Amino acid sequence: MAGVSKSYTTGADTRLQVLLDISFQVTPGQIIAVVGESGTGKSTLLHLLGALDRPDSGSVYYGQQDIFSLSDDDLARFRNTSVGFVFQFHHLLPEFNALENVAMPALIRGGSMADVRGRATELLEALGLAGRLDHRPSMLSGGEQQRVAVARAMMNEPAVILADEPTGNLDTRTAGVLHDEIVRLSRDLGQTFIIATHNPALSGRADRVFRLHNHTLTES
Repeated sequence: MAGVSKSYTTGADTRLQVLLDISFQVTPGQIIAVVGESGTGKSTLLHLLGALDRPDSGSVYYGQQDIFSLSDDDLARFRNTSVGFVFQFHHLLPEFNALENVAMPALIRGGSMADVRGRATELLEALGLAGRLDHRPSMLSGGEQQRVAVARAMMNEPAVILADEPTGNLDTRTAGVLHDEIVRLSRDLGQTFIIATHNPALSGRADRVFRLHNHTLTES
């Protein structure tokens, strides 16, 4: 990310500056925590990194590719294949079981359930959910639902997983279990995580911590 700024219109002639000239680089396999008070722009930063929103100025690079130079169709493919998203509320599809929810990004990509079942099963097993493959979200605990969401984010082997307060809706013990899984996945699989969080226990386990304050990003 290089020189990225973002603001929003709040009235006829008023703009709210959220991010101003943000630049930073991430090494593959790192866990990056982004901390800051509510309303400082953590979610906006993740949305820009994941191409869910466009900056007013600046560039977001994956490798040598400025993603906002891509066509809309190519940008949609980028979001599906190169980025995984985990949100505070898991957003699982209630009518599908855990295995089907995890497989969904690959199905959207054009795969068949027969082709992608194996990887979806492996991810759920890796996250301690081998006995929950056929369970719908309503049959899972909050922590289990969030682990399904992490597995879904990893389904297409993305370059990075962007997580917005992934443990904010969990109790302390359950959050700790998910923290352990994130660290293990990063170490064992070389998975990159960029996590917006208020949780000091999670940010304390990150490789690097960035703080958003007054529209700017500084490394702690």
